[in-house]
Formats: sequence, C-alpha cells, structure tokens
Amino acid sequence: MRSLIGSDPAALAVTLALGTVGGVVAQALHLPLGHLLGSLAVTGFLAVSGLRPLGQSVTMPAPLRMCFVPVIGVAIGGAFTPEVVGQAPGWWPSLVALCLFVPLAHALAFAIYRKGGIDRQTAFYGAAPGGLMETVQLGEEAGADVALLTVLQFLRLIGTIIAVPLIFWGMTGHAVGSASGVQMVGSGAALGLLDVAILTGAGLLGVGVGRVLRLPGRIITGPILLSSAAHALGWVEGVPPGWLIAVTQIVVGTGLGARFAGAPVAVLRRGAVLAAVNGLAALGIALGFALVLHALVDEPVAAVFLAFAPGGLAEMSLIALSLNMSVIYVTAHHVARIVLAVALAGAGRRLLP
Repeated sequence: MRSLIGSDPAALAVTLALGTVGGVVAQALHLPLGHLLGSLAVTGFLAVSGLRPLGQSVTMPAPLRMCFVPVIGVAIGGAFTPEVVGQAPGWWPSLVALCLFVPLAHALAFAIYRKGGIDRQTAFYGAAPGGLMETVQLGEEAGADVALLTVLQFLRLIGTIIAVPLIFWGMTGHAVGSASGVQMVGSGAALGLLDVAILTGAGLLGVGVGRVLRLPGRIITGPILLSSAAHALGWVEGVPPGWLIAVTQIVVGTGLGARFAGAPVAVLRRGAVLAAVNGLAALGIALGFALVLHALVDEPVAAVFLAFAPGGLAEMSLIALSLNMSVIYVTAHHVARIVLAVALAGAGRRLLP
C-alpha cells in the first residue's frame, strides 16, 4: 500500500485535491477534455514553479496512476461491436500508411532537433514518435542526454494531448466530447453486480494477459482484449460509469502534471521550444495523411487525424472515448504506431555512430 500511495500521503492528498479542483473547474467551463487538461494544467504549473501548496510538494506515484489506466481499456472494449468488426478489414490502407508516417515524422523531428543544436543521440531518440519509456531507455544506453531526451519525449506527448482537443474545439466552435453531452458506446446500459464483476475481471486479468503476451502498452491493451471479448460474446453490454471515467481523467492528468516536478527550468525551456515546433510539424503531417486516407478507410477525417496524432496510447484513447469517435480504430492505430516507433528507435542503435 505504501508503494502505491507514495512516501508522503499528505502531499499526495493535496496534489489530488488540487488536480480535482482544476479538472472540475475546466469541465464546468466546458473546456475540451476538461477533467484531464484542467488537472494537468494546475499540477503542471505548481510542479514547474516549485510552489508548495499547504507546505506540500506536488507528487503522484506512478503505481497509483497505473491502477486507473485499465479503466480506459475496459471502456474501449465496450466499443467492440459487430459493426466495428465488420469495418476492421477496411482499415488496412491507414495501417500500411503508418509504416510511412512513423519514419517520416521521426526524420522530420530529428532534423528539427539537430537544427536546434541537440547532439545526434539525444535528437534521434527524442524524435521517436512514440514509446516514451522505451526510447528513453534506448537513448540512455546509447549515451544520450537523458534529462533533455525525457523532456523532448514528454513535451511531445503533453503538447499533443493539449493540442488535439483544442483543435477539435476550434474546428467545431463548441465544446467537444463529454463537455457537449457525447456519451460513450454502452454508457446507457445499466450495470448489475454481474456486469461490474465482469468489467472488473476484464481490467484486472487483462493486465496479466497483456504481461504474458508482452503486448505494447499492456496495462491498457490487455484489458481492451478481455473487455472486447466479453462484449462480443454478449456477457456484458455496459461500460465503466461516467464518474469513474472522470476520476480516471483527473488521476491521469494529475500524474502527467506532477511529472514536471524537479525538472531543470533551463532544460524545460530549451526542450519546450523544439518540442512545440516538432509537435506542430507532426500534427500537420497527421492531418495530411487524414485528408488522403479518410475516404479509403471510410472514417471521418477527424478520426484518422486522431489515429495518427502522436500522443500517448492511454491519453489519446481517452480523447477518443470522450469524443465517442471510432475508438477501436483510433486505439488500434496508436498501438501500431508505438510498436513501429520503438522498432525504428531500436534499429537506430546500429545506425548511429
């Protein structure tokens, strides 16, 4: 239990309280993905500024955040309907296109970072459009500047998470996702005790299945597999309730914001500018692919764009859930993107001097 909540329960309680306030206020203001972005903004600001509210440091132990991520996988599994299964064979053009998108986005980011004066190893692994933990590990083994590499990768992820809902908000001119009343597939189904047991089992057992099968992002992809199977077999129709999805967004957002604690300001400042340029370039490429591919895969431009936007698997899946937008399609592409990005980064060890 101590490893789950961290060594300072008071600091964790204050952090979660502030993250909750930020998320609730942002949601009340009808901001896009308010629970996630509001909590991230508040805790991120406090972490970077070094402020200590009520004398406590901003903190969020990774194990606690990871406990909530399977909820996302279970919710995604609820979108696994016969209609989705019938559409899946038509996704092959965009899945194949990822094999072009990943090296293109990686090469462009590498060029941007090298132009910004970053050494080859740090630039190469910082440019990978996916797999934050894996690429940081590979970069450390290759002699990269780990602090700067982590900042580049993390800000790429954070920037995408923030930018995508804002882009949809700007394009539509009104709130998106749950803020505008969008409901997830299966959210209207009542949950009995058996339903709760099945969904809980899909989450807990799914993590173990993902670990055994060595799935990428196993803490979310394992629960997706078991939840999808349970829904496809008709064992359950519902999904985790809206309040639990909201809590999950707040915990995930608070955890992301808290990770800025202790980061050197100079490294953050340098990485932020380069990561912002890279993020805009990557989203521009993603939009280009979406405009070309949407008719081929019979998905909206917005769904294809979301599937190619290089954010984190759990966070981008949350955005897809909030928007109720082709969530299985989006998640499948993000899993493939991360696998390709990590494979390309691994191959780079043999190419870099």
